[in-house]
Amino acid sequence: MRSLLLNIGKKSKKAFSVQLNSKKKDKVLKDYFLLINRHKDLILKENQKDIKNANKKKLKDNLIKRLILDDKKILDIINSIKKIIKLKDPTNVVLEKWKRPNGLNISKVTIPIGVIGVIYESRPNVTSDVASLCFKSGNSVILKGGSEAYYSNSILSKLFRKSLKKNKIDENIIQFIDIRKRSVVDFMLTKMNNFIDVIIPRGGKSLVKKVQSVSSIPTIGHLEGVCHSYVDKDANLKIAKSVIHNAKLRNTAICGATETILLHEKIIKKIGIHVLKKLEQDGCKIIGDNKIRKLYNKSIQKASNKDWSKEYLSPTVSVKSVKNLDNAINHINKYGTMHTDCIITQNKKSAEKFLKKVKSSIAMHNTSTQFADGGEFGFGGEVGISTSSLPPRGPVGLNQLVSYKYKITSKGKIRK
Repeated sequence: MRSLLLNIGKKSKKAFSVQLNSKKKDKVLKDYFLLINRHKDLILKENQKDIKNANKKKLKDNLIKRLILDDKKILDIINSIKKIIKLKDPTNVVLEKWKRPNGLNISKVTIPIGVIGVIYESRPNVTSDVASLCFKSGNSVILKGGSEAYYSNSILSKLFRKSLKKNKIDENIIQFIDIRKRSVVDFMLTKMNNFIDVIIPRGGKSLVKKVQSVSSIPTIGHLEGVCHSYVDKDANLKIAKSVIHNAKLRNTAICGATETILLHEKIIKKIGIHVLKKLEQDGCKIIGDNKIRKLYNKSIQKASNKDWSKEYLSPTVSVKSVKNLDNAINHINKYGTMHTDCIITQNKKSAEKFLKKVKSSIAMHNTSTQFADGGEFGFGGEVGISTSSLPPRGPVGLNQLVSYKYKITSKGKIRK
């Protein structure tokens, strides 16, 4: 295993050393989505193997849900690649340039990061999204997908390599590790820092926690998505009902799903009750503090402090009453994970204060937290969402997969 993985690292470095022009990159991506379309039946057949194995192993429903591919999801994969093709190549872009009194001409220019290692679980579309984004941004990528999606990930990566080969480009720009041992992850994190420049984990809390604590390589990612929707005293009932229903129940298994609803105490009867009723009618379990239980329903489960920091990833939501906007902001900054948080209000000053004061990497106003997605941001997809205080933050798409260098010219200047 050791020699195989080190060889993968060496091949990635070598492949990265050959930089391609935008036209060539887009041609590869076009051939890739055409191959996906042509081999749709084969992809679905391979995906069925994964689903069968997942059911045998009795994986959780939310994991199986993420794993499933169908005609619509394959079309989504193709459309995502098409969007990436339309985006401008983020490399070799002059961000700034200036002249100094000392005679130096300085320009700040974007460059690829290098070799990106991506460790992920469940979702096969991550394979195509990540491969396409890393390739277009000039990076090589080493993919380590979860064993539960082995066959789906394998066929999608093979088709990308087939497109590279067709265009006479080093196939090792994209490499999929087909060893299913868990020790592979440990080796990548601790023994491949000479080859991998950054690690991006995508998956459950245990995977991300492990990567962030063990890796000797810089990481980009987020541990949890404890997202909030706060209904302010100046909220509109129709907007509150619609936005929160979508934020919680559209897809409960994603990191952008709202996990805690905060209700201004003055609107619990006027708005909050209607919001919660709509959720309960559609199968959502409500866990509330004492005031919510008193005003809404005494029989609902009582919330504990642990519930304020819980990522349910299911049709369950914790609900808390707050005295004012400042209380809501303080609660989010204390219990949130700097992922995505929203205020629902018609008061522009309150909205501006919320957007400025919450520490979230994505702060929203009258908008479903489920929009926390690179594709929805116009990035063509994402390799993940970063909740770090340092950049990149939020969805990590094409323009976040580059670094920069300073290029300096002069007419033989020397420093005195």
